[in-house]
Amino acid sequence: MNAAHVDPRFREAYASFTGDYHSGTLSAERWDAWDAERLRTVVRHVRDNSPFYRRHLAAADVDGLTPRSLEHLPYTTKDDLRRELLDVLCAPVSEALVYYETTGTTGASTPCPRDAKDVFTSDLHVEEACRRLFTARYGDRLPMIGLMGPSELYAFGDTFGEVAQRLGAAHVKIWPESPRVGFEKALRLMHQLQVEVVVGAPALCLGLAKAARHYGYDLRRDFKVDLFLVLGEICTPAFARNVASLWGADTLPILYGSQEALAIATGCAEGRLHLSRPNYLPEVIDPATGRSLGRTGEGELVLTMLVDGIKPLIRYRTGDHVRLSDERCACGRPGPLVAVTGRVADHVTVGGRRLRPAELEEALLDGVRGCLGYQIVVDPGPDGTDRVTVRLELLPDHQDDAAAVAAATAQRLLDRCGVRASVEPTADLDPVTHTGAFVSWKAARFQDNRAEPDHEVRAARQAAARHLLPS
Repeated sequence: MNAAHVDPRFREAYASFTGDYHSGTLSAERWDAWDAERLRTVVRHVRDNSPFYRRHLAAADVDGLTPRSLEHLPYTTKDDLRRELLDVLCAPVSEALVYYETTGTTGASTPCPRDAKDVFTSDLHVEEACRRLFTARYGDRLPMIGLMGPSELYAFGDTFGEVAQRLGAAHVKIWPESPRVGFEKALRLMHQLQVEVVVGAPALCLGLAKAARHYGYDLRRDFKVDLFLVLGEICTPAFARNVASLWGADTLPILYGSQEALAIATGCAEGRLHLSRPNYLPEVIDPATGRSLGRTGEGELVLTMLVDGIKPLIRYRTGDHVRLSDERCACGRPGPLVAVTGRVADHVTVGGRRLRPAELEEALLDGVRGCLGYQIVVDPGPDGTDRVTVRLELLPDHQDDAAAVAAATAQRLLDRCGVRASVEPTADLDPVTHTGAFVSWKAARFQDNRAEPDHEVRAARQAAARHLLPS
């Protein structure tokens, strides 16, 4: 549908290139030509049409620019986007196809309109990923899909709704956090419509399970859900195994992206994320120094967008800590593999050790079953050391011994992360833990009593009220 609004010459060239990309037949020479031509096109586009980039890239040698000399250009930061707002755009908002914006939980909301070219080139990769994944899992038939997004100002519902329609898959948009829907109605629709695939944030897998028990449902008997496709926050293998212990359903990442940078990477049946490489030149940088580490490795992800839409970004610091590799995936799909280990700002220091969210979650949940949520609480100890308490909400009828689970969890945290912690099973976990995708992992899962709450923590507290179930 949206492709009809795209210039036919670009549409045909892009479809041809990405068709060969998905079939794995692109030569190194074609890649070099694509990257060089698209990079110069986009940089000229932003310098000619974006007031911000006209100033930001005033000294850039566009004619001599190559992917190898890209690191000589300045970074674009989130602070730039918050400060410049509409001046980042290459056209008036009235020329966009659709308008979105960021939540504003970490600063001012920034406009993220998309034109037809943006939508076409971004959604194509999501469609290809979903088609392959559903074929690998369901064969010739298509599942009933429930879409559960965080906000109507997000691209989530439009993107997956459009993709489901292109594939011919029945779907329903259910926003459990919406005051006009709520968890009770969302669960009723999941039950009545026999939803098989739920697309939403990882925290939603646990929030739905807790709400379902509250409203008297049996997770395995009353629902047909056998797959959660997650996006919006980290989801470690240990978290996925825990979800399976609750629902009997697999959990796979389907999309890594943002309002600003669109669909950066898409998931596969092997549970891995593949960069939408025709749309981006990726870099990995040292987040502390800003030094470029090349196109693979571990560090902060930086993206230069290769599609000259309404808001392409040049050397955009995503703020996400990733591992980027050229390893081949068993699923057969091309593209560098992206493993997201958390936001750079979500790294925490406990007992003098700096740890990433994924490290803590994997150590905490590995081997744990029937967990409806977790929270790490750090208090200042009387002797100047950190006093760490981990709270686990386990199913009341959990078959494993709660004391043994707590002891094993404490030992794993010590062995893998060097963190000494007291682990407490609880039936009354803070509802802020279900807000991860809306704010951040750190605000949702890590309560740091060593400092005053920051604006993210306050935003998460406000959002948590939506997750409160009636007593």
